[in-house]
Amino acid sequence: MNSAIIVAAGQGTRMGPKVDKLFLEVAGRPLVAHTWERFDASPSIGQIILVVRAGMEETFHDLAQRYGLQKPFRIVIGGKERQDSVWNGLQAAESTSEIVAIHDGARPCASEELIKATIDAAREVGAAVAAQRITDTVKQSDGGSLIERTVDRARLWSVQTPQAFRYEVIRRALEVVRRNHAVITDDTAACELIGQPVKLIESTTPNPKVTSPGDLPYIEMLLAPRN
Repeated sequence: MNSAIIVAAGQGTRMGPKVDKLFLEVAGRPLVAHTWERFDASPSIGQIILVVRAGMEETFHDLAQRYGLQKPFRIVIGGKERQDSVWNGLQAAESTSEIVAIHDGARPCASEELIKATIDAAREVGAAVAAQRITDTVKQSDGGSLIERTVDRARLWSVQTPQAFRYEVIRRALEVVRRNHAVITDDTAACELIGQPVKLIESTTPNPKVTSPGDLPYIEMLLAPRN
């Protein structure tokens, strides 16, 4: 069986004060409901773990009932950092889980093809990540105001989620993170600490994450045809 961990415990401070971006209505339903639906509908996933803020458990149970989400799910409370939230989610995954796919709650457009491709690659290599090639010209700035040099974009990728791992790989990698008191911004960074190869899976369809109010019209456009 494969498990999905949907990380939905963040505050989303860039959306503004007192705004919970995960529950902003987009294309007829809360943003996080779209994300959950993608994994609920995926034949590649057998169990879903939602990592949420304390006090939000009932709200997520209500979402499952309101939108008829069918897959077995568990709700756990997030930690101080994202890596702590993922760790808490990992503890709730079934011990029989072969592959664990970790996904941002605010990234609602991941296709079934992308979910399956990352899981298949993780089964083969041990770890895989959805990503896009960098197409813009990239500049490096030492002080933040003047260009220092142009970076060769041919070798640069922007990573996304889902990020998929064999269960024992991500558990071992996060144990090293916790033991070293390291802070990481994505789970593939944990794999780098243990020398675990990570396969890049190119996203061929839009897979954006909502981080600011300006992202919402684009997300609405992408999701509207599904409803």
